[in-house]
Formats: sequence, structure tokens, C-alpha cells
Amino acid sequence: MTATATGYHELPRLIGLMTGDEKHSAAATSTVDVLWVLYDRVLNISPRQPNDPRRDRFLLSKGHGPMAYYAVLAAKGFLPEGDLLGWAGAESRLGMHPDRLRVPGVEISSGSLGHGLGIAVGQVYGLRAQRIDARVVVLLGDAELDEGSNHEAIALAGREGMEALTAVVVDNQSASLGWPGGIGRRFAVEGWETRTIDGRDHEALHEAFTAPHPGRPLAVIAEVERKG
Repeated sequence: MTATATGYHELPRLIGLMTGDEKHSAAATSTVDVLWVLYDRVLNISPRQPNDPRRDRFLLSKGHGPMAYYAVLAAKGFLPEGDLLGWAGAESRLGMHPDRLRVPGVEISSGSLGHGLGIAVGQVYGLRAQRIDARVVVLLGDAELDEGSNHEAIALAGREGMEALTAVVVDNQSASLGWPGGIGRRFAVEGWETRTIDGRDHEALHEAFTAPHPGRPLAVIAEVERKG
């Protein structure tokens, strides 16, 4: 079956083709709107040229429960829809954590939390060195920010004024420790531009991702309903 592009309204059906990881269903459903807006209206990424060196980079740091990610990749033509059937099986290239060596369009292998933002900072450095004007967007979960590696990446990106970097934090109130003053403050104190919006509102997401933030990295806090 060849890959064909489809629309947002098809995402519930595509996600429904993947069964057997109900434990992480909330991780998938909490990210679906952010992923769709990024791939549909923001990112310069094409399934026809997935390795274009001037492409934007999207990193799924919140790699557990990637059903929504796979569904969006299928909807946008990176994957054949048939690949969603039998996902995570012995012969499937779609695992319960995405593998960059096996899944078209996937930039990093993820699932062990706390790595994505540091990798994104490194990619910004690499693009700078190559003088490539591309955007790096990394999606994190609110609980993932408890990982100490994120503290270092947030501080470094702010000091370096990484305008090309966007961190989108999907906040479904699953963090154990939280942050005084809210998640946005965690980034703002290090010099980031921060925007907190409804993570289900596509127009608000688009505006948050595309409004200018000169000389500063951008943190978008996408608040969604808590599941479970």
C-alpha cells in the first residue's frame, strides 16, 4: 500500500488501527492536536524529500505512546496506512518507541525521557555551523521536565539565544513535582519567550508557533485535559 495524505478528521480512525498499548493512550491523545498543527501548517517537512538538509526538524522527546505521531505521519504521506496495522509486532517497523532508522520522517529514536531537548540544542548548533536556516521543534511532556538534563538544556538554549529552537510542552498535569509559578516560568527565567495556550485550539497553536520571537528560543505550553 502506498502512502497517501489525508486530513485531521481521519486521525481518530488511524489511531484506532493501533491497539495493545492502552496504558499509553493518554500520551497519544494529549499530543494529537499539537502534532497535527505542526505538520499541517508550521513545519517545512515533506515526505517527498524527507532528508532535505534544509528541512525543519521535529523531535518527539515524549516518545512513549507514539500512536498519534504515527497517525499524523501516515496522514501526511510519510507512512502507508497499512503500516499502522500490526504495529509493535515482531515484523513491524513501528515500535512502541519510534526508531529513526526504521520509520520514515522520524528524526530521533526516543522513549527514554529527558533526552530530546538536549539533542535539539545540539541540532541547532549543527545547523548554525552549516549556515542552514531551519527550525528545530521538540515536543516534551510536563512530567518529563522533572529530568535534570532538561534544566541544563533550557539554561544553555536561553543563554545562546537559540531563536531557531521551539520547545512545545504538552501539559496534562501529570508531573509529580511541578514548578513554582508554572511551566512557562521555568523557561522564562532562562530568557525564553513563553506562550501558554489551549492545546486543543488549532488557531491558538498556530499563532503561538508562528508569531515572531527574535533572538530568543520559544517555549509553547499546550495545556490539555488531564487523563486518568
